[in-house]
Amino acid sequence: MGRPRKAARTPSTRVICYTRVSTDEQADSGLGLEAQRVRLQAEMTHRGWSDVEWIEDPGVSAKTLDRPGIRRALELLATNQAGVLAVAKLDRLSRSVIDFAGLMAQAQHQGWALVVLDLGVDMTTATGRMVAGIMAQVAEWEREQIGERTRAALAVKRDQGVRLGRPRTLAPVIVAQIVAERGQGRTLTAIADDLTAAAVPTAHGGAQWYPSTVAAVLRAAQLDQEAAATGE
Repeated sequence: MGRPRKAARTPSTRVICYTRVSTDEQADSGLGLEAQRVRLQAEMTHRGWSDVEWIEDPGVSAKTLDRPGIRRALELLATNQAGVLAVAKLDRLSRSVIDFAGLMAQAQHQGWALVVLDLGVDMTTATGRMVAGIMAQVAEWEREQIGERTRAALAVKRDQGVRLGRPRTLAPVIVAQIVAERGQGRTLTAIADDLTAAAVPTAHGGAQWYPSTVAAVLRAAQLDQEAAATGE
């Protein structure tokens, strides 16, 4: 007899409405945030969704997903304390197609839904999931394009005699751990906090890890991977 199947979780009915503006001035004045709230509230009323939690990131850039508000939202979704993440516009959530595709994959894997009103992405419906799948394919194409451009640039540098990469004192096992944890969806802050708590020294022998420190390790690992792919 095989092992009994793990029962699928029953998705939470709570909806997280996420809003964001990029400057402190916008946050202080309420400009932008209020418009997003009005649009989202109208959608909640239209759908009859009443169990709603509002989370915002005032005065925070969308260049990365390493933001207090979105970190909290993703934690609630991952632990089934909420079942839907709704935003008024895609650029309030992410300005990176690749990050957005990663969120869609995370939603599918963890069993929650993403709703982006301006794009018509609604993973609570079959059509919305199809649209999300198409966007994920576009993101994969963008990743491949970036890889091709990077390899071309590295080849030019190599032909010019430029030594790629920089000396690093981090043990390969630490680099591999960071890459693996980021690939599992962990935030830069969470990875940095764990490394600091475990007293793992940084590449320069420091005791404190920061999100930017982790990001630098990831960038260096990506460069190494691209260099290896080009035969460097």
